[in-house]
Amino acid sequence: MENAKAKKEKIVWYISVLEFLKNIVLTIFYIFSYAFIGLKFCTYDLFVFIYNNLSWRLDKAYKRTKEALGRDNYDKDNKKKKEEKVYNYSAKTLAKLEQEYQELLRDLQTTGATRSKEVNVYYFKVRNKQGKIIKGTMSGLSKLDINAFLVNEGYTVYSIKTSPMINFLFKESNLINPKMSTKELIFWLTQLSTYLKAGITLNDSVKILAKQMGTKKSKARAFQSISYELTLGSSFSAALEKQGNMFPGLLINMIKAAEASGTLIETLEDMANYYTEVDETKKQMKSALSYPIIISIFATAVVIFILAYIIPSFVEVYERNDIEINGFTLLIINISNFLKQNIFIILGIIILAVICIYVAYKEIKAFRRSVQTLLMKIPVIKDIIIYNEITIFTKTFASLLRNNVFITESIDILSKITNNEIYKSILYRTINNIVKGEKISEAFKDHWAVPDVAYFMIVTGESTGELDNMMEKVSEYYQSMHKNIVSNLKSFIEPILISVLAIVVGVILLAVIIPMFQMYEQI
Repeated sequence: MENAKAKKEKIVWYISVLEFLKNIVLTIFYIFSYAFIGLKFCTYDLFVFIYNNLSWRLDKAYKRTKEALGRDNYDKDNKKKKEEKVYNYSAKTLAKLEQEYQELLRDLQTTGATRSKEVNVYYFKVRNKQGKIIKGTMSGLSKLDINAFLVNEGYTVYSIKTSPMINFLFKESNLINPKMSTKELIFWLTQLSTYLKAGITLNDSVKILAKQMGTKKSKARAFQSISYELTLGSSFSAALEKQGNMFPGLLINMIKAAEASGTLIETLEDMANYYTEVDETKKQMKSALSYPIIISIFATAVVIFILAYIIPSFVEVYERNDIEINGFTLLIINISNFLKQNIFIILGIIILAVICIYVAYKEIKAFRRSVQTLLMKIPVIKDIIIYNEITIFTKTFASLLRNNVFITESIDILSKITNNEIYKSILYRTINNIVKGEKISEAFKDHWAVPDVAYFMIVTGESTGELDNMMEKVSEYYQSMHKNIVSNLKSFIEPILISVLAIVVGVILLAVIIPMFQMYEQI
């Protein structure tokens, strides 16, 4: 009777344990499912929502500006503002300003009219129409040029100075401007082409955009410098080129070709569309690679947390009950102890390894090529990289050809756009083939990084004399392929990662819960 009762209790206990394990596994699964959904929202969905919202607002602002430019009383509407403050100064201050003005006039008639060979930074003091005194810096070749520009802007100029100290303090911030982001560049090109269509001069259009976008001092100086160069008679492309790395070399070369052919407005619109499409392709690429990486890091962190902080609590229970641990459970506990004792050393090694790999990838060409070759051999990932590179290459090449940029210059620009060493080597081969008088397509023939479809479409474009149109079709085709594979990857990667994480966590917990059966046998 007692044996039957003990058996019944044992069966009930086993059922309760199994029910407990089932609840643990389900709880873990639901926790990580919702955690992944939340992480996805924070890292992807929220970004998409913000991007779409900002794009809608930008498009709305663009339409309002376009409608405003179409009205005859556009200038009158801009003048309907609240009365601005009028600044008044003491007689002593005005006398000092007059003295500085007379000194400037004398200087402009002598050494101030001499142009230097190198660009200098000039510190100026001016007064606007409302009477406010403004001080600032500007790059130029002579005081006379700076004075002419400022007077043309409607200022009363009192002082213009330069010195080695002024150059030392301000030259870097004036001449080395930060790059414009792709979003800023798209807005700038779209607005500029709109203003030019409305009949506003190029210089005035640049000034309007300087007020719209010149929120940062570095960008405000750059737009002022462009306006200054245009006032001196420089070409638009030369003015952009003098701003250092602020504008892409591709855009500068496109504008240079457009100035020669008289198609500046069309080129600006074409480049705005180009950068919009390239930006979309890059975002798809980043989304495809960053999402699984972030999820994998999160999953690894969760597993490490369980091993380092959850498992030790079970070990204490086993030690108090003198339970013998062996097999897979012992392995998990040993890993847990190792992590707990060396967690900071391991993290330090991982961080150091990541930094070393990052620096080596940036600075060592052979290492970068090896990593890129390895990634381009992995299934799925290779398609994402190849489709992305082919899309950007063919889209850029098509734009260059449409704008009558020389083939050799086009290839040189393309080699600077991509950071992929495999495709750079293909482009260098293309330049050598052109020098030898061979076809462009020969460099792409039988190359493992160039899909057959792309190669044959390039060959067809060469044979029909419509290489630019064929390149555009290739870019559209592979952009569509890239978008599809990214969408499919995100659809598959999420449930796979959730399932793998749930299995790993479940196995770890089962390994440490199984010894509880020994506890029952000892009761």
